[in-house]
Amino acid sequence: MNTFTRKLKMRLRRLREANGWTQVELAKKARVTQALISQLEAGKKASPSVVPLLRIARALGVTVEALVE
Repeated sequence: MNTFTRKLKMRLRRLREANGWTQVELAKKARVTQALISQLEAGKKASPSVVPLLRIARALGVTVEALVE
């Protein structure tokens, strides 16, 4: 697992849980699939597309950079 994937995995889960949301709730708010959220949090999706990352970041109220830096 590369550094990008590891950071995204940890920050995504932490931000989602800080909002008190399930993966399903975040997926609905971000207009992505729950499977994508699950794959990202498990570190199984090494290079997600920009549009889903933007949607997830917006739903969480952060920038994409905050998810991956």
